Amino acid sequence: MVTVNVHHAKTHLSRLLGQVEAGEEVIIARNGNPVARLVSCKKRRKRKPGSMTGLFTVPDSFFDPLPEEELAAWEGNP
Repeated sequence: MVTVNVHHAKTHLSRLLGQVEAGEEVIIARNGNPVARLVSCKKRRKRKPGSMTGLFTVPDSFFDPLPEEELAAWEGNP
């Protein structure tokens, strides 16, 4: 992790972004106090509908009514 002051960050932004892309974290400080953190924006994979199909199953008992004491607890009655 590198800490730089605001003036250095403004002057060397391209170089700092290169460091961030390489996986390093950069802290920008004003008067020695940390103000901001530069971190990489990792590319997100596109979500694919149905990609979890077959990885788990919901048991039939999931739809059974709750026992009275548990139902009361969910409703705020201890």
